[in-house]
Amino acid sequence: MQSQVQEKFSEYYSRWVALQEANLHQLLTVPRDPSHEKQHKHLVSKVTQLYKEYYTMKWAGAHQDVLGFYSPTWLTPLERTFLWFTDWKPSMLYRVLLHSLKSTAGLDDRDFKEMRWRTGVEEGRVEREMERQQVAMADRRMVELARGARGGGCVEGALDQVLLGLERVMKSADCVRLKALKEVLEVLSPLQCVDFMAALLVVQLRMRR
Repeated sequence: MQSQVQEKFSEYYSRWVALQEANLHQLLTVPRDPSHEKQHKHLVSKVTQLYKEYYTMKWAGAHQDVLGFYSPTWLTPLERTFLWFTDWKPSMLYRVLLHSLKSTAGLDDRDFKEMRWRTGVEEGRVEREMERQQVAMADRRMVELARGARGGGCVEGALDQVLLGLERVMKSADCVRLKALKEVLEVLSPLQCVDFMAALLVVQLRMRR
């Protein structure tokens, strides 16, 4: 059964997907001529702004029910198999990038490798933070509290700390996602950005179908 927060976010996510499907159609059909650079930038901006809005809504919902975002009822079983701390793994962007560009002109291989390395380092930090949270949850004092050894108020306070920790991990992971996306777009030409964002949406929307 969905919580109220999950139900509300499910409705928002359905609308978000519909908007991104419309954006994908525009990305795929816009003229590939460099003379349409202004249009290319506008389309990419529309997609990225929608991603930012998504995370704003997600963080607001998670503040009320963070566990609902670790078990997202609005995703299909296939989508859930690819989850990394409630969403897609940032390093996925580099695989999409390599397969999406018809031309790698202007893309410095050293820059690409450095970005991928930095993203990997930041992914590792998030994973270590989650390990710390898991250790805290398994701590003997937590077990004692869960058994009610120190009273209900203590149990509630301890669980609140666990939920806050999970919320921090989720937000840290989301920040890595957004930062990686921003860095990739900064090194691409406007037309390459169109091809890359189209490929990213195709991957996400096809998994959903």
